[in-house]
Amino acid sequence: MSTPLDTVSNAEQTPEVDQPWADLGLKDDEYARIREILGRRPTIAELAMYSVMWSEHCSYKSSKVHLKTFGDLPDETPLGKTLAGIGENAGVIDVGQGWAVTFKVESHNHPSYVEPYQGAATGVGGIVRDIMAMGARPIAVMDPLRFGAIDHPDTARVLPGVVSGVGGYGNSLGLPNIGGEVVFDSCYQGNPLVNALCVGALRHEDLHLAKASGTGNKVILFGAKTGGDGIGGVSVLASETFDEGGPTKRPAVQVGDPFAEKVLIECCLELYRAGVVEGIQDLGGAGLSCATSELASAGDGGMQIELDRVPLRDSTLRAEEILMSESQERMMAVVTPEKVDAFLAITDKWDVEATVLGEVTDSGRLIITWHGEVIVDVPPRSVAHDGPVYERPIARPDWIDAVQADTSASLPRPADDELGQVVLDLLASPNLCDKTWITNQYDRYVLGNTAQAMPADAGIVRIDPDTGLGVAVSTDCNGRFGRLDPYAGAQLALAESYRNVATSGALPLAITDCLNFGSPEDPAVMWQFQQAVQGLFDACLELGIPVTGGNVSFYNQTGDVAIHPTPVVGVLGVLDDVTKGVGAGFAAPGDIVVALGVTRDELDGGEWAHALHGHLGGRPPVVDLAAEKALADVLVAAVRGGSITSAHDLSDGGLAIALAESVMRYGVGASIDLAPLTGRDEVDTFTALFSESTARAIVTVAGEEQLARIVSLAAEHGVEVARLGKTDGDRLVVKGAFDLGVEEMRSAHRATMARYFGETVTITA
Repeated sequence: MSTPLDTVSNAEQTPEVDQPWADLGLKDDEYARIREILGRRPTIAELAMYSVMWSEHCSYKSSKVHLKTFGDLPDETPLGKTLAGIGENAGVIDVGQGWAVTFKVESHNHPSYVEPYQGAATGVGGIVRDIMAMGARPIAVMDPLRFGAIDHPDTARVLPGVVSGVGGYGNSLGLPNIGGEVVFDSCYQGNPLVNALCVGALRHEDLHLAKASGTGNKVILFGAKTGGDGIGGVSVLASETFDEGGPTKRPAVQVGDPFAEKVLIECCLELYRAGVVEGIQDLGGAGLSCATSELASAGDGGMQIELDRVPLRDSTLRAEEILMSESQERMMAVVTPEKVDAFLAITDKWDVEATVLGEVTDSGRLIITWHGEVIVDVPPRSVAHDGPVYERPIARPDWIDAVQADTSASLPRPADDELGQVVLDLLASPNLCDKTWITNQYDRYVLGNTAQAMPADAGIVRIDPDTGLGVAVSTDCNGRFGRLDPYAGAQLALAESYRNVATSGALPLAITDCLNFGSPEDPAVMWQFQQAVQGLFDACLELGIPVTGGNVSFYNQTGDVAIHPTPVVGVLGVLDDVTKGVGAGFAAPGDIVVALGVTRDELDGGEWAHALHGHLGGRPPVVDLAAEKALADVLVAAVRGGSITSAHDLSDGGLAIALAESVMRYGVGASIDLAPLTGRDEVDTFTALFSESTARAIVTVAGEEQLARIVSLAAEHGVEVARLGKTDGDRLVVKGAFDLGVEEMRSAHRATMARYFGETVTITA
C-alpha cells in the first residue's frame, strides 16, 4: 500500500503528526525552528529539504561565524581582481588579457570511505560541475588525498578504489590531472580525505552566476535522469561522525557517469555561447533541494516547480526522495520564455534530456507541486541561506601543552656515516616515496595544454594557445603541523603552496581551501578550526591574496578520535608564457646549485621525526610570510628573466630530499658542499640536510653570469644566498655526509608503493 501524499494542506490540518526529523539529522531545536518559520509542521517533502540544506555540509552552520572573516579580505589587490568569490559555485579571478580562471577545492571524504571508487569519482564530477556553472570550460583537475597507515589492511581497500575513481572519472572526461598530494598517517585510518580541485578558464564576458531572476522565466532541469543513489548523501554521510564499526550506508553514495558529464560540459558551453541562459546551478550536494532553493533565494525570491515532471530512472521514488537525491550529471538553468526553444534545440543536439519544470515568480515563495498538489511552500532563503548558525563552544585542548613540550630534540641524531642511510630510508618512507603507482593512472597531458605536472612542485596548464598565458596551481598541507599548532599549521600549508607556485615562475594570485576537521561538537576541534581560519586570514592579509572560495568538512573522526587538523590550501598563480615555466630537477651537468633562504634547527613535526621515529611533538617551523613573499619575488623575477634552469622548494624531508629528488628527476648528479650553510646559519650537517625551515628553495643556474643575477636579485629582496656546488655525474655527493648513486636512490624511492599495492599501473593512451 502506497504512503498517502503529505500535502501542505494536510500538514496544516494534522499538526501533531510524529515526524522522523531526528533520523534525518535535525536537532530538536532545529525542527522547532522549521515549524516556527512555516507556522505549521513541515510536510515530509519540506522536512527532507530542510534536513539536507541545514546539514553541516550544506549550511556551514558551525563554521559560518568564523568563515565570515574571509569577507574582510580585499577582492582587488595589485596582483589581480576577484570577479566572483565566496558564496558562488566557485571563485573567479582575473588573470589578464581578458581571461579569467575559476578554481575550487571540495571534499568527498566520507563517501569515499564507504564506497571508494564512486565516492572519489563523484567528488571529481561534482567539482567539475561547480566550475561549469560559472560559465567556464574545465581545463584541469587535482587530487589532494590522505589515507591511513600504508600497511593497514583497510588502506589496501580504500586507496586503490579512490585512485581508480579519480583517474577513471577524470580520464574519461578528458581532463588532465596536473597535481595533488598523497599522505599516509594513522589519524586518517577511519576517515580518508579525498579532496578534489578543478580549474576552468573563461573570458570575462562569459561569467555566469547562479540566480533565478526575471518573473516568468522558465526553470529547466537537464542532464541525467534522477535515481535513488545519493539520497541524503550530504546529511547522512558528510555531517556526522563514523562509528567504530567501519564503512556502512552504501545507498547514500552517488554513482557517476563521466561520459554523460563530458557531453554535459560541451552542451553547457554551447548554451553559454548561444546566450540562452540567464542563470545556472549544478545539482550536487542536496540535489534539487539545493538547486531550487539557492537559485530562488539568489534571484527574485520566488519559484514554482512541478516535481512530477522530473525524469526518473526509478519510477518508485517518492517526492521527498526525488528532492533529496544526489544523482550526478544534472544541471538547472533559468531561461527566458523566448529562448526556451533554442535552449531545447541545443540540448537535443547533444542528446541531453531537458525538461521545463516550472518558472520564476515574484511570490517570495518556493512552491513545489506533485501531480497538482502543493507539497512544498517555503521561503527559499530559509532553506538555502538563513539556516541555523551555531557559535560552538571553543576550548584550547588540555593535551596540547604536553605535546608541544615533547620536542624532537630528545630523538637520537644519526652519526655522519649514517646520513646516507637516513636519506635512503626517507626516500622509501610512505609520504616521500615515489607515487607514480598512483599518478600513472591519471592522464596528465590530455588536451595538450599541460606544461608541467606531477612530480613537479606545481602543475601548469596553458589557457591561451596563442599567447601562452597559463596558470600554475599547487595544493599542500601538513596535518602534523596543524596538530602541533593549528594557527601556524594553516599558514604553513598556505606558505608551501605559495612557494610551490613561485618556484614554477608563476605569480601567486589567490587561494581556495578545503578545511578538514573533526567533530564541531568537540570544543577542542572548534578551537583548532578557529585558529586555522584566523591563521589563513592573517596570512592572506599579509601576502595580499584573497580567498576565493572553498569547503569545510567536519565530522572527520571515528568515535572520539579526530583526524589532525588538515586545512588543505590551493594556490593559483599566473604565467604570461607557460613555456618559460621552470620545473624541479637537474637537467644538465655543469649548472651551479644555489640555496635560497635561511636554515634553522626545525625538525618538529617533520618527516625525519615522523617517518623514522614515529614522533609527533614540539613546535612546527616558524612562519615568516615576509620571507616567503621575498623568496617568491626572487623566483618569479628569475624565471621571467631566464636566469635559472631549475627550482625546487625545500619542505618535507628538507634539503637532502630536495637534492635527491632533483638528481633522480633526470639522472644528473651533483657535488654539494654544505659549508656555506653550516657556517652562515650555524647549524650542523644533520640539521642542514633535514630541517624543514620555511621560505627556502634550491635553484640551478647555467654559469657565473646567471649566478651574479641571482645574487643581485636576492640582495635586492633581502634573501640569503648560498652556493652549494655543481651538477655532474650520476651520483649525489654531499661532502662529509654521504655519496649515493642515482639508481640506488631510485630503487629505494620506487619500491614502497609496489610492495604494498603491486606493480605500477599505467593508463593506455
